[in-house]
Amino acid sequence: MEVTLLGTGAPAGLPRPDCPCAACACAVGADVRAATAALVDGALLLDLTPGAAFAAARAGRSLAGVRQVLLSHPHDGPAVEVPAGLPQPGRVPDGRELALLTGHRVRALAMDAGGTGYAVTGPDGQQLLYLPPGGTPAGLENGSTESYDMALLDVVGRPDALARLRAVGAVGPATDVIAVHLDHDVPPGPELRRRLAAAGARAVPDGTTLTVGVYEEVPDVPRRTLVLGGARSGKSVEAERRLESFPDVLYVATGGTRGGDTEWADRVAVHRERRPGSWRTTETCDLVPLLAQDGPPLLVDCLSLWLTDAMDSVGAWDDTEWASGGEKALRERVRELAEAVRATRRTVVAVSNEVGSGIVPATASGRRYRDELGRLNAAFADECEQVVLVVAGQVVVLR
Repeated sequence: MEVTLLGTGAPAGLPRPDCPCAACACAVGADVRAATAALVDGALLLDLTPGAAFAAARAGRSLAGVRQVLLSHPHDGPAVEVPAGLPQPGRVPDGRELALLTGHRVRALAMDAGGTGYAVTGPDGQQLLYLPPGGTPAGLENGSTESYDMALLDVVGRPDALARLRAVGAVGPATDVIAVHLDHDVPPGPELRRRLAAAGARAVPDGTTLTVGVYEEVPDVPRRTLVLGGARSGKSVEAERRLESFPDVLYVATGGTRGGDTEWADRVAVHRERRPGSWRTTETCDLVPLLAQDGPPLLVDCLSLWLTDAMDSVGAWDDTEWASGGEKALRERVRELAEAVRATRRTVVAVSNEVGSGIVPATASGRRYRDELGRLNAAFADECEQVVLVVAGQVVVLR
């Protein structure tokens, strides 16, 4: 089964008309995207968009053989002209199945946010999932749906949809996940590719023809990642974003509750509201046992507070205790943590502060903490497949 993507953009396209944002300004060349539409084996058109006939011609395809046109979502704006010879577009009622004379079967899927999704089975049995912008199938249950060979969905706008599909086995390691309905939420080009790769997905230019069921090399999702950054740099947002398309994440908060500190409580509340509802949270600095266990991905936020707890426990703030064994004890703890990261079988994303590039702390204890955090970051980074630095919300890949 072949799928030609006549467009891969949001309903308004990319760049959006008259939009002054930086992402739209950068959307040139191959990053220009028409509204998403997919031509399946030249016989089935999913979503009719302006200029569909010209888009097909540019891709070396024709709409002359199309026998069915299905819409997945309401199309705002002026009515789209139906090219001569095409059947009138329609939508299949939720749960109903449509059989085409070409041997394709199309089942309509109810969505949680409006629109209709389509599960397409090709004549040879390949499975294609096509979802509307901003939607995910409703009523998903483990083992209650097919395992798709290819999925076309709004990965950027609804990463939780991908997480839910993974949770029930509809999307697995062999599924080719293609991001469509791409809007100006993420700057096009390298940043878009980086974010999609972290989710195990990819984007292709308009006009690309894909073969369902054929293996395509997608960058492996890094199993261990260290996210560094300064205060309010966006490092926690970046760490959370890396796992939001995966189910059953365990969020490890190392900062505790700090009773009576209202500012800290407000910060914790903001973090909790931002996290997906399916994630679980544990408050602990005992990371080694968690890393040794099998289980869902871990998001550790953050190593800076882990170090504070470790330095408290070894008396690192007192010069005498530091010299009489505290330093050696802290080194041992960092070594044990690094070894646990090396041996773990879990996916791990850890956050830490990048320090030492600014003002030298005025106190000896401040300088000691700065130095030890630098050593901890280096030891942890040595065990990670990917290390990134977040500056002003922008991500720089160090490894």
